[in-house]
Amino acid sequence: MFFGGGYMANFAVLTTLPQKGDLIVLDGLIHASAHEGARASRAEVVQAQHNDPDAVTDTIRIWRAKGGVGRPWIVVESLYSMDGDRAPLTQLIEVADRHDAFLFVDEAHATGVYGPSGRGLAHAFEGRDNVVVLHTCGKALGASGALVTGPAVFCDYLINRCRPFIYATAPSPLMAVATMEALAILTEEPARREKLARLILLAGEKAEALGVHPSGSQILPIIVGDNTCTMALAQGLQDRGFDVRGIRPPTVPEGTARLRISLTLNISEADVLALFAAFAQEWRPAV
Repeated sequence: MFFGGGYMANFAVLTTLPQKGDLIVLDGLIHASAHEGARASRAEVVQAQHNDPDAVTDTIRIWRAKGGVGRPWIVVESLYSMDGDRAPLTQLIEVADRHDAFLFVDEAHATGVYGPSGRGLAHAFEGRDNVVVLHTCGKALGASGALVTGPAVFCDYLINRCRPFIYATAPSPLMAVATMEALAILTEEPARREKLARLILLAGEKAEALGVHPSGSQILPIIVGDNTCTMALAQGLQDRGFDVRGIRPPTVPEGTARLRISLTLNISEADVLALFAAFAQEWRPAV
C-alpha cells in the first residue's frame, strides 16, 4: 500500500491493525510517529528497553500474567535514526513466533541501502504472516510517500478500515512513477550501494581514530553530551562547509546531545576525510 508519507503510514498501521485487547510493545527509541500511532490506538501500550529482546519478552509475559488475551505487536525500526544501530531482528522474530505476536518493522533508514536490491534489513521475513514492514519512498528512493507491505489479509483490512488511507488525499501518481523507477534503479545499479558501503567503512575508520565508536551504518552519531558544546561544534563544521546538524533533547535523551553525520552518495571519500580533519580541529577547543 502506498501512503502519502512515512509518519502517516506509521500512524495508520498502528491505529488500525492492533485491536482492543492487544498489546503494542514499542522500542524505547522508535520514531515519534510510532509513538503517536500507538497512543491513538485501542491497544495497551508499553515501551521496552532499546534493542533488548529479553525486555520485549518480559513485557509480553507480564501482560499475559495480568490477563492479557489479545495479540502482542512488537514495533521497531530496523536501523535507528539517531544512533545508527540495527535492531536484533532475528531474535525479535523468534520472540514474535514464541508469543503469537506480530512484528512491525519500520525500514525508513534501511530501505535502498541494505538487503538484496535494497530491500531492507527485514528482507528475510518477506512472506511471513506475522510481519508488516514499512518502507519510506523518501530518503534513499528520492521520492516521497511510504510503502506498507505485509500479508494480503492485512492490506485488505487496511484498504477497507484504515481512515488515514481512505480519507486522506491520495499520493500523486507522479510519486508512484518516481518510486517505481527508484526501485528499478536499486536492482539495476548495485554500484550505488557499494559506493555508500565504502564511504561508511571509511567514515567508521576515521571516527574510531578520533575515539568515536562507529555505528557501522550511514548514520554516524558523535555523542557530545552538553547541548551548548554540541551546537557550537555543529556551527563550526557548518562554517567550514559541512552540513552536520546538532541534535538536542527532546529529540534525543537528556545528556546525549550529538552531532549526526549522515553519509550519502552526494559526497566523495575526499569529503569524508576533510570532514574528520575539520572535526579534529573543532573538537579540541570544545572539550
